[in-house]
This record gives sequence, structure tokens and C-alpha cells, in this order.
Amino acid sequence: MSLSNRSSFGSGYNSYKSNEVSTVSQGKLIVMLYEGAIRFLNIAKEHVNNPRKYDVVNENIIKVQDIISELMGSLNLDAGGKVANDLLALYVYFKKRLLEANMNKDEKILNELIKNITELKTAWEEIEKKEPSAQATLSKSGGGLSIKG
Repeated sequence: MSLSNRSSFGSGYNSYKSNEVSTVSQGKLIVMLYEGAIRFLNIAKEHVNNPRKYDVVNENIIKVQDIISELMGSLNLDAGGKVANDLLALYVYFKKRLLEANMNKDEKILNELIKNITELKTAWEEIEKKEPSAQATLSKSGGGLSIKG
């Protein structure tokens, strides 16, 4: 495969992924974010006991922090009521624990986060099964996802 074909493939793949994200339901998009967070946490956990791989741990924890920040920023606290406020409190807690895990290279904290985020993912998967037609609404101002409860 020539270099020009590879870049064409990459461009097509990026268009496909962009279209996939813009056409999935709100619940599915949230599940995808949780799946990414879990994947990055597992990569960090895999390397947390090897000081030579602390850069990998740091990089993957930062990716999870970015995902949590995106989820936090997408909450509609006015329309979401108690659910949105409870999620915000969880996300703030996750950010604190991610910082602690990264500073201390603590596998126990990573395991805790994997467990908690997996539970949230499972809950959103159940919501998605009950309401598969709920479409994601992308905010034009920030490009984020509007989570309304």
C-alpha cells in the first residue's frame, strides 16, 4: 500500500468514525466514552508497576481525565436535575482519584475506577436498551454532548 493510499484510508476512516459518533444515540455515545476510559485505565494498570513505563501510565490516565472532563462539561445541570448533579459529583470524585492514582502510581485506585466506570457503563447500556431511539444532541457552542438526565 503506497503512502498516498494510507493517508486516503486514514481520511476515510476518520470520516467514518466522525459519522459514527454523530449518528449514534446519546446513550450509546456515553457508553463509548466509558469504554474508552476503561480501556485507557487498563493500559495504565498494565504498566503501573514498571517505573520505566510511567510515561505510558501518565499518558493513559490523562486520556481518562479528558474523557471525564468531556462528560462533566456535557451535563445539563438545569434540565438533568438530581441525576445530572449526582453524575457531576461522581465525575469530580473520579478526577480526584485519577490525580491520586497518577501521582502515586496506585494500582488499587485504578482498579476502583475501572470497577466504578464499568458499573456506570452497564447502567447506561441498560438505559440504551430501554430507549434506543434517544438521539445525541451536539451543542453548537461547545461541540459537547447534552446530557439531560
